[in-house]
Amino acid sequence: MTGGPVPGKRITIRDVAKSAGVSYQTVSRALNDKGEIDTTTKQRVLDTAKRLGYRPSRFARGLVRQDSTSVGLVIPNLLNPYFTEVAAGALEAARRRDWHVVVYDTADDDAQELSTLGMLGSQVDAVVGYFGQPDDVIDRYTGGMPVVQIGREVVGSRFGQIRVDGEDGVRAAVAHLADSGRRHIGMLDHDHHGKASVRYTWYRESMAERGLPTYAGVAAQSIEGGQRAMAAMLGEHPELDAILTYNDVIAIGAMFQARLLGRRVPAEFAVIGFDGLVIGSMVEPPLSSVRIDTREVGAIAIGQVGQLLAGSKPDIATVKGTLLLRGSA
Repeated sequence: MTGGPVPGKRITIRDVAKSAGVSYQTVSRALNDKGEIDTTTKQRVLDTAKRLGYRPSRFARGLVRQDSTSVGLVIPNLLNPYFTEVAAGALEAARRRDWHVVVYDTADDDAQELSTLGMLGSQVDAVVGYFGQPDDVIDRYTGGMPVVQIGREVVGSRFGQIRVDGEDGVRAAVAHLADSGRRHIGMLDHDHHGKASVRYTWYRESMAERGLPTYAGVAAQSIEGGQRAMAAMLGEHPELDAILTYNDVIAIGAMFQARLLGRRVPAEFAVIGFDGLVIGSMVEPPLSSVRIDTREVGAIAIGQVGQLLAGSKPDIATVKGTLLLRGSA
């Protein structure tokens, strides 16, 4: 769909600019009665805004200064500390630029993500986030706005991109477990719309290279999800002596459940997560993990927004994971 606003989507300042044949900045000056705009252009903008039914959002009317850059950070679950740490990195980087960041939680729900995308045009100057929607949908809803996607392998050509590459870390985790005598190493993955994650692929390939069998399970991204999945997996495969997980919150739940079932961690059962979150140092035993520099992810995202706003396409950024050994493996 091209040529106009998305049906049902709020009319944005960018829609007004496109219809009036002027820049976003010109519309902003006209609507806010700023100088440096001639009377005829100003009236054309105001008439266009009225015709389209443009209504400034509460955000645009006063929550943020009109001369300030605002960035929308879209995350699937604010309760997951991984996203909280990424958000902290983005906020810190934005403060250094005197920018504002507004955080949107989509609850890992497709409908909520679409609703959020529909609001963004009237509220922010750029978007950073983790998206489940296809790139063409994101492109259509954001209408030319600078977008940075995090954690997707391939993204639309106009978007900024940050890849999280934990392959070396996962390979190091499998090597550590195998070299310490573990032979029945499973993985609790996260369901990616019916597909295995790339983290599972890294695990499977690493196990195959060592001639070891694979054991796969799927867990919801929560401590409770990790507990349920670990209980089911140990019920089906009591021979397991180690587990890798899609992320740290799943790993913490898995470790709790293994101990509830009488497994001594790490003597009888090793656990390695993925993310390297601060919360992993607060459990007993402390959680081993493939560590990602979450704050760096947030900072890079803000940097890429700056490049896109300046009119240049940033290079793909890659944040690599490294094995962090604590007490659980």
